[in-house]
Amino acid sequence: MKKQLVVLLIAVPVITWFLTTSCSNNKKPMNAENKVPAFDISTIDSTMKPCEDFDGYANGNWKKHNPIPSTEGSWGSFDILDKETREVKIKGIINELLTQENPKKGSEAQLITDYYRSYLDTVTIAKRGISPLVSMSDKIMAAKNNSELIALGGEQAIYSIDGPFGVYVGADDRNSKMNAVFMGQSGLSLNDRNYYENKDSAMVKIRAEFVKHVDKMFSMAGWNVPEPGKTILDFETKMALIQLKNFELRDPVKIYNKISFAELQKLAPEINWGDYYKNFGLHADTVIVQDKNYLKNLNQLLKTTPVDVLKTYFRWQLLSTYANLLPSQFNKETFRFFSTVMFGVKEQRPRQERAVMSVNRRLGMPLGKLFVAKYFPESSKKKVSEMIVNVRSVYSDRIDKLTWMSGPTKVKAKKKLAAFTWKIGYPDKWKDYSSIDIQPDKLIENSRNIALWEHNDMIAKAGKPVDKTEWGMSPQTINAYNNPTNNEIVFPAAILQPPFFNPDADDAINYGAIIGVIGHEMTHGFDDQGAQYDGDGNLSNWWTKEDAENFTALGKKMEAYFSSIEVTKGFKIDGKLTLGENIADLGGLTLGYYALEKSLAGKKKPEPIDGFTYQQRFFMGWAQVWRENMTNESLINQVQTNEHTPARWRINATLPLMKEFSDAFGCKGTVADSLRIVIW
Repeated sequence: MKKQLVVLLIAVPVITWFLTTSCSNNKKPMNAENKVPAFDISTIDSTMKPCEDFDGYANGNWKKHNPIPSTEGSWGSFDILDKETREVKIKGIINELLTQENPKKGSEAQLITDYYRSYLDTVTIAKRGISPLVSMSDKIMAAKNNSELIALGGEQAIYSIDGPFGVYVGADDRNSKMNAVFMGQSGLSLNDRNYYENKDSAMVKIRAEFVKHVDKMFSMAGWNVPEPGKTILDFETKMALIQLKNFELRDPVKIYNKISFAELQKLAPEINWGDYYKNFGLHADTVIVQDKNYLKNLNQLLKTTPVDVLKTYFRWQLLSTYANLLPSQFNKETFRFFSTVMFGVKEQRPRQERAVMSVNRRLGMPLGKLFVAKYFPESSKKKVSEMIVNVRSVYSDRIDKLTWMSGPTKVKAKKKLAAFTWKIGYPDKWKDYSSIDIQPDKLIENSRNIALWEHNDMIAKAGKPVDKTEWGMSPQTINAYNNPTNNEIVFPAAILQPPFFNPDADDAINYGAIIGVIGHEMTHGFDDQGAQYDGDGNLSNWWTKEDAENFTALGKKMEAYFSSIEVTKGFKIDGKLTLGENIADLGGLTLGYYALEKSLAGKKKPEPIDGFTYQQRFFMGWAQVWRENMTNESLINQVQTNEHTPARWRINATLPLMKEFSDAFGCKGTVADSLRIVIW
């Protein structure tokens, strides 16, 4: 389970590529090899009308000539940049480390190379089979009742093995300077309630395939359990139907319920909370739960669930967690279901590529430390800081001109905006990972030891002041995020590359891209979630009643607009789930556009480039960032589970809401002025 309120620019890519080329020893900017065109006009499909399908117009030829690789569920600008960053830079760093003889125990070189070697040691992995899981499986089977099983789940959770609920430590939303203990719903193999209750034929097929998948995994493990797939699906369906829906998890007030340990015991007496906490390594007098009703209903579900069913469930979570680290038959079957069935991916990546991805995921910060030392120029921090200051100034001007917000609320909004902070590139201080025991021939133990280190690092924060210097992403991540409890926006080093930021591009393209991204993340501080936090990062109502009603009404209008869009037969965008991201997209575009206009004030307007005005090129910059092809399975998954609108409609649905877009391309009748939505 993860905290819901750290908002990403995109969903984390499911699959990425890697090659074995090495990089040079000279530190250089990440975009220094070749000049990247600001906007390659060969990607334009002139048979399409920009006012009717701007994605098809600006990206049509690119889409035709960039089919989805067989190893991917989607393919777009993010994926390509991720591929380029990893195949050259990250893989190059690993290759260089592999040349070192006997690196010091606990050093970045030792941790990274020995984990990498353990992933590639398929002979040892095959020889060991599932033996690394036997001791935990035996503990599960030895449990006498459900209370003992749930308590044992506290020990499993240390190693990132899922259960019916998750516990974590993070900033208290109502006292953002201090860390608190949180608890929320978890434990669904298919990740989202929609996959368990949706009656569409595609969902029915996925559930049937899931049953086959679980049956096969248990059979390969040699665990003789009758109908494990049906048992797991039935139990998880019951669990899913008592959980909050994904859009409900976006309400920070609804999911903030601080209770005492004594009240927790009363809510779910079937669970031995004392033993669970002991096994989890945590002591806390209070806990913030997402949903009291879920715990009450879970208590009843556990009361009526046979112990053998719960044993099967916990063994499944154990097996599923480590499937990709087990012999090839297990990770191939896991790929078949979770990649091919769920996302339409046809081919599994080669082992070496997956090894690089696993290192990057599990040891992202030690690897990131080496990444920024080699590739991130300090000058980029200064450039992006200046951009953020400019966007914040435009945002302040926009707030002054709002007609739907009153003076008192504007004062508080501007106060929050002025308190905004940002992080660029990489952490100011690096954590010490040297105590993690990584060995070149024990892959599962390596994974468990990393998880244990991360768990202990998290648990140590409980009840202590928040360290606002911490990062939630590694520097080599192609993404960005907004953290409302810190009132901050964060831009990892790797996102500061084309097509997001291109030093060779004209201002219009960059303003439509990186400035749009900055504006997007800044607007998250004022979307339907972020607007409920004050300048100190506390969940606090700073709105007048009338202004709050006006803001909600605008959000409802945005919600209805996006909910009307069908992306594939039988599946529409969920306007409630995607509301925050849609507000941020419109806000980011608006801020970027007016930041560009402000930069040109009093100057001679730029001449057209390739026949396009600077206003037109601004929107082309945005479209270039969001170009993407997707499998139908990935598209269905996104609209059911993800808070981001699919990329095509981040272009085609968002741009027509701006009169500035219609004016730039001479559009008439796309969206009536009376229907346009202006929030920030």
